[in-house]
Amino acid sequence: MRRWWTRSLAAQFIGLMLLALALSQGIGFLISWDERGQALKAAAKSEFFSRTASLARLLEATPPALQDDILSASGTSYSRFWVSPDGPEDAMAWRREAWTQLAKPLPSLTPWGPKAPKQDKDKPGARQESAQILGIGTATAAVTTPWTDVPAHAWPLSRPAKFLYLDEAYGMGLSAQLDGGGWLNSAYAKPTGNSFWTNQAVVSVAVTAVMLSVFGIIVARGIARPMRRLAVAAEALGRGESVAPLPEAGPDDIRNTAEAFNRMQERLQRFVEDRTRMLAAIGHDLRTPLTTLRLRAEFVADAEEREKMLATIAEVQKMTEATLAFAREEATAEGTRTVDLPALVESLCDDLAELGRDVTFQEGPKISYRCRPDALRRAIRNLVENAVRYGERARVHVARSGDGVEIVIEDDGPGIPDGAAEQVFAPFFRIENSRNPETGGVGLGLSIARTIVRHHGGDIALANQARGLRATISLPRVG
Repeated sequence: MRRWWTRSLAAQFIGLMLLALALSQGIGFLISWDERGQALKAAAKSEFFSRTASLARLLEATPPALQDDILSASGTSYSRFWVSPDGPEDAMAWRREAWTQLAKPLPSLTPWGPKAPKQDKDKPGARQESAQILGIGTATAAVTTPWTDVPAHAWPLSRPAKFLYLDEAYGMGLSAQLDGGGWLNSAYAKPTGNSFWTNQAVVSVAVTAVMLSVFGIIVARGIARPMRRLAVAAEALGRGESVAPLPEAGPDDIRNTAEAFNRMQERLQRFVEDRTRMLAAIGHDLRTPLTTLRLRAEFVADAEEREKMLATIAEVQKMTEATLAFAREEATAEGTRTVDLPALVESLCDDLAELGRDVTFQEGPKISYRCRPDALRRAIRNLVENAVRYGERARVHVARSGDGVEIVIEDDGPGIPDGAAEQVFAPFFRIENSRNPETGGVGLGLSIARTIVRHHGGDIALANQARGLRATISLPRVG
């Protein structure tokens, strides 16, 4: 989960949006909860007063013999009604009577009037309702508020009425005097439960979360797609491939990024082309004076001096040609394609072995790799030839690594001095009095090899072993 969060822009975007939704819902709940509770309590109280007043008028308009049936039929799941001869005095005693009335199961109605058969008391619904009401009464037995007179604007009848709370939630009690004497008592208690997280609220939050997630995925993909395209183009450009200009579209930030990348690519290409043309011009212009110097050296009378001058001129010419080859290799325009990398290396080793070089290749699994084959072949050839020249023989193998592919060349030579592992890659650098006193070349083989490998996004590392040198070409994973 942590890896998914850190690597996915869409996951971060959606997570933050859902967190914002949860915080907004929580803050809204804290702000509106008390206000909502007061509004619900006021509405329940108003309906309770209206229902009790209507029942009082009905009792006063009907014969006394029918009052018990009317009171029984008027009870609901959360309210009960009964008549007492005297007005309420002791609030605690009245509360106990109210909870007793509320705990009684509702009677069954028959064509001849309300009746409560014995078996109805044993129904699961009746037992559950009684236990729920009794649970409320037990939990709120500590409420000790006294009776209060109901004001005239809140009570529709002219007779006096008294009110009290049965508990600290929605439990209420009312006692109203009747015209014919006696007092109508009514009690109301409804379990509150978690009235805020209703099914409607849960569905609403779920739908909002899904919509935010969908919008988050769309927005995140709109941001991630051009960034992924930019990353792929930058990787290809770093590997020396020709990259088509990125589309300069979208929001300002993304468009500006694409424009900056396209300008950078154009400047790099122009710089490389200008440098290549400059070096080609220098090489061309140097040929004429070198030829003139060679002709003049031929007329030197002293044979020994003449040979030294011709050798120096030949060395300068060789260095010039090598420099031009080095520059051309850096600015190569060879296209990339997918090849069987072990097969490419094996064919190179076979070619060198046919020329009499002591080169062996250790076969391995097939590895498909996208590269510039000719350039990579030249880099490997330089390393293998160095191993044969300075280390007598070369052992080559190709293997997968955690981050890509490794091409390993080992020899049996004396290795390189400590601290010279980086210097040997410098152009024209040669280690004096090491590996072989009659070293050839001008010191550009390793420079060209590393330049090619780095154009592929990899690198070359040299390490001394117990016997010989180990050269490792590390190439990154492609795609």
